[in-house]
Amino acid sequence: MPTRPAGRTRSTHPARPPRPAPRALPRSRTALRTLLPAGPTGPTGAGPRPTDEVPLRLLVTLALLCAIGPLAVDAYLPTFPDLATDLSASAARVQLTLTTFMLGMAVGQLVLGPLSDRLGRRRLLLAGTFVTFLAGLACTLTPSIGVLVVARLVQGVAGAAGVVIGRAVVADIATGRAAARAFSTLGVIGGVAPVVAPLLGGLIAGHGGWRGIFAVTAVAALVMVVAAWFVVPETLPAEHRHGGGAREVARTARAVLSRRGYVGYVGTLVLVFGTVFSYVSASPFVLQNVVGLSTGTYSLVFAVNALGIAAGGAVSTRALRRFDPAQVLTTGVLLQLGCAAGLFTTVLAFDAWTPAVLVLLWFTVFSVGLVFGNATALAIEQVRFASGTGSALQGALQFTVGALVSPLVGLAGEHSAVPMVTMMLTCTGLAAVMLFLVAGPARRARTGA
Repeated sequence: MPTRPAGRTRSTHPARPPRPAPRALPRSRTALRTLLPAGPTGPTGAGPRPTDEVPLRLLVTLALLCAIGPLAVDAYLPTFPDLATDLSASAARVQLTLTTFMLGMAVGQLVLGPLSDRLGRRRLLLAGTFVTFLAGLACTLTPSIGVLVVARLVQGVAGAAGVVIGRAVVADIATGRAAARAFSTLGVIGGVAPVVAPLLGGLIAGHGGWRGIFAVTAVAALVMVVAAWFVVPETLPAEHRHGGGAREVARTARAVLSRRGYVGYVGTLVLVFGTVFSYVSASPFVLQNVVGLSTGTYSLVFAVNALGIAAGGAVSTRALRRFDPAQVLTTGVLLQLGCAAGLFTTVLAFDAWTPAVLVLLWFTVFSVGLVFGNATALAIEQVRFASGTGSALQGALQFTVGALVSPLVGLAGEHSAVPMVTMMLTCTGLAAVMLFLVAGPARRARTGA
């Protein structure tokens, strides 16, 4: 065995580690330079483990990007008769402009979410929002209903970037309660947008007609391009992006859907929204033909109920200071289940007694604010290795369930509330099943591990 030369001793100082290479900063403001710390990585090795709160200006920018969709959907609805007259189109073809936009939103999320896992968030978000602006110009200057239908389809696909990539950006930055608070704030602004849009649309239509409404939405998209350029950083470093083509995208989607916790939380969220879609689709007939509200009173009730989502999101944000996201989510689901059961009983036993119906409907919508941010945060936490794909599947499933439940609530005609309350109770009951029997065991297993 070799021995050390006499008179020499081993140094007690450890070798100095090599200095790491400087880390490239995202293209954003100085305040966001430490937004994504370089380490450590999570158990999947998917990338940096988010630890920070989402900066307020970034959160507001993402929320406004998400609000472009509701603005483009609801603002021009009151102008359908004028649009049909100006373009010499039937009511069915005018309605098709709304259908194609919603279809574009669903398809766009499925495409742009996984694509952002490959190409990064920032460039795709900027490109999608800019194309939304161009499509808005095409809608404004359209010479025919056919061109308008195509432009609305493109507007929906491109506008999906703000929704799906916005959620992915939040997931890249924050986790746990911070993520739940951020998603709840997105829900608050998203809940206010459908209320403001018809009022804004009616105001604009009085001066510029339906073309003026599309012009305003185009300008709003252009403003958001500028805001995103200065505020939104690249939150997915190149070393954490997925390569490959369609086969890799499909493999990633299968990996996301194989996570029981993700399926449980997304299923809970989607079915809770199914309850609200049932109400939104049937409420014009139920509240006016069955309950007996006037058109003006119905509009007021609908606006107040829509604000219930915003109120629920605000309560959720405050509750997360003391409670776990899973606890707030459970409270929201149980509240909606109780309200749906109360509505079902009231309609069958008391022939839609007005005060009870209105109160129960408000708390049903309010509960969505408790569910949205927390279910989204808990679901994305399960698939942080592909948050863009997870966000895309969530959005596409929401639109799919909405499309399925909307025609079912009118099966008994315009003078019955039974299909609406039946569908609401069914969706909420299934949401509770997904939360307690699918997501619950997965959460307990993960906590135990």
